[in-house]
Amino acid sequence: MRELLGPPAGHLGQAYDAVMRLRVAAWGPVLGAALLIAGCSSTPTAAGDGALGNTSTTYGASKPGLNPPTTSAPVTVPPTTVPPTTVPPTTVPPTTVPPTVVPPTVVPATSGIVVGPGPQSTYTVESQPAPGSCHYRFQGADPLPDPSCTPGATNPDVTQATLAATICRSGYTSSIRPSSSITGAEKVGSAAAYGYTGSFHTGEYDHLISLELGGDPNDPRNLWVEPNDRPDASSTYNTKDRLENRLNDLICSGQLSLVDAQQAIATNWVAALARYGI
Repeated sequence: MRELLGPPAGHLGQAYDAVMRLRVAAWGPVLGAALLIAGCSSTPTAAGDGALGNTSTTYGASKPGLNPPTTSAPVTVPPTTVPPTTVPPTTVPPTTVPPTVVPPTVVPATSGIVVGPGPQSTYTVESQPAPGSCHYRFQGADPLPDPSCTPGATNPDVTQATLAATICRSGYTSSIRPSSSITGAEKVGSAAAYGYTGSFHTGEYDHLISLELGGDPNDPRNLWVEPNDRPDASSTYNTKDRLENRLNDLICSGQLSLVDAQQAIATNWVAALARYGI
């Protein structure tokens, strides 16, 4: 009312002012408390979002539990990486198959027969092994040549397919035989190589594989001085010559192959005589 009519004039106005001050002093704490409670329990309106809202915020900040809940950022937990389980591959041991053992084919020992140059239109004296380098072997009284010096050599023109035109044809061996002027000089050299000291009238300069069995005519590996096996010999004819004729007959009649006959006489003519002789 005072605010509308204004204060009374004079002493009444002064008294009025004093009363008002007492009222304010008496009701001030009550009003202050009421205002404080009202401020804590009231929700500021949109129009009062200024100072009161700031006071409420400041006050609330000093008392735990009165602030609005803080929304924390989600914690990202990295996924747990489980290392893959490595299973070692199963090692299967290879199946060991024992090799098939094929028993060796038993081949009779050969005499080391070689293939010679064959018949020549003109023969020359061939060099012989060094003196004393060759040694006879004997089976009983029958001489055998040294295989390292005289293994035997074949005539390349004579094969199983050419028998009719070569050794099974009359006169063939005479047509390919070297002359005595060639073989005479060679015989001396062969005798020195073998240490032969017998008579040249009975000792034959022999083709180990004879010409009628397809032996090479003038290869020194097919020639040797053959001591005569006959005690009463008066010429170079000997028992081996008889075997050569027999084997030629068997070859040309189809009863014995060329190769088998050559092998038999070159390896051991004495054993061949016992097998094929008559």
